[in-house]
Amino acid sequence: MTNVILCGGSGTRLWPISRELFPKQFYKFKDKLSLFQQTILRNKELCDDFTIVTNHEQYFLALDQMEEIGIKNFRFIIEPAPRNTAAAIALACFDAKNHKNQEELVFITPSDHVLINDIHYKNMVEAAKDLAKDDSLILFGIKPLHAETGYGYIEADFAYFNKKSLSETEMKSYSVKSFKEKPDKDTAAVYLSKPNYFWNSGMFLFNPEALLSELKAYCPSLYESAENAYSNAKNDAFSVRIKLEDMLNIEETSIDYALLEKTLATKVIPSDIKWSDMGSFDSLYNEAEKDSDENALLNFADLPDSFINVNSKKNLILSSGRTIAAVDIEDLIIVDTDDALLISKRGSSQNVKKVVEKLKEMNSELHFQHLTVHRPWGSYTVLLDSAAYKIKKILVKPKAKLSLQKHYHRSEHWIVTSGTALVTVDDKKILLKSNESTYIPIGSLHRLENPGLIPLILIEAQVGEYLKEDDIVRIEDSYNRID
Repeated sequence: MTNVILCGGSGTRLWPISRELFPKQFYKFKDKLSLFQQTILRNKELCDDFTIVTNHEQYFLALDQMEEIGIKNFRFIIEPAPRNTAAAIALACFDAKNHKNQEELVFITPSDHVLINDIHYKNMVEAAKDLAKDDSLILFGIKPLHAETGYGYIEADFAYFNKKSLSETEMKSYSVKSFKEKPDKDTAAVYLSKPNYFWNSGMFLFNPEALLSELKAYCPSLYESAENAYSNAKNDAFSVRIKLEDMLNIEETSIDYALLEKTLATKVIPSDIKWSDMGSFDSLYNEAEKDSDENALLNFADLPDSFINVNSKKNLILSSGRTIAAVDIEDLIIVDTDDALLISKRGSSQNVKKVVEKLKEMNSELHFQHLTVHRPWGSYTVLLDSAAYKIKKILVKPKAKLSLQKHYHRSEHWIVTSGTALVTVDDKKILLKSNESTYIPIGSLHRLENPGLIPLILIEAQVGEYLKEDDIVRIEDSYNRID
């Protein structure tokens, strides 16, 4: 069985810790593991291989985080544009059909969910594997806790009475009467009152041939455009790279709307797995450990004065290091990052996405990236940013190199602080050591490499009238970032 991990996301609901270039699944909330890494480790014993469906920018983040936990049995499907879950799942099924035998099953999971009941999780997956052998599409249903409008609802064909948990022997599957995607508040309240309705967990298990057959019957245009995109893709042993034009020809819709609301081939397994989709800061508060005042404190520096509490309770407070003092506050969400501060009432955090919409209207980059931006060769951190100059700290991994590139609007000064830099400027190559520097004129072809065995760290000073990242013309690139 192959675990297909859906690893996209636009970083809107958990801003400012989540951004387009660094969505929530890569953020390490606790235990020094990201949600993406937890997903992989959870499924490592259940699946033979992994297929990661993601985009160009997040591909390198995923690759680095898989390397951190020692995972090597994986493939990537790289989408040049987001088209929602129906396209991602269809492409993954065509890939499984192309690379696996006919009996191969795929287990679709999001990359950003939290599950606590590991024993029941393993049991439900094993049960689903047996059920999928008759070409059923297996869903995993979560008993609703409130009238949530952000989830799909599964109507099972049985009278299900509330129990605190399901034992291994009680685990059953049921045919699906209907599937309703994201109802309004009143309809969700009706579903909550009925014992045979479940939240859709976003996890599916099936034979890829069965899924594609149903998709061809109920959404033939999406099936055909996804098949064409996969056929035209650059396909090798490690990855599938979809062409932009082919990707944009695929209908942008969820698997829920495209298929699950229409097909009769689905079954649901009630799943008592203590599940959360981490879709808001409110859900993060609900999942987090609390102190004696019911405050949830996340990612604080390991210092005695990181949080000073004066008569404050029931707050979610997240900081990357600065001391936060709370005085007489209750039921608030406070999220402090290097370049943005969010303050919200608990219960209102679903509206954080409206902040992101306003940032886009303002043409701000705060919705797009953090001050530290990860790249395949390493990372850079913006230390100072003004209209006429920008200062960065650049880290280049051992044996890594940036693209051969040029800029039309800025010159650059590089000062090495540690490690060794091999610098190309037009037709010259120079080797720089700690406390040595060089200058890159506007329009010059240049490249930065780290030939050494330790990270290269340098300070870059950019000077010019336009300093945004799209003033990069790549001539050669080791990471296939040239269109």
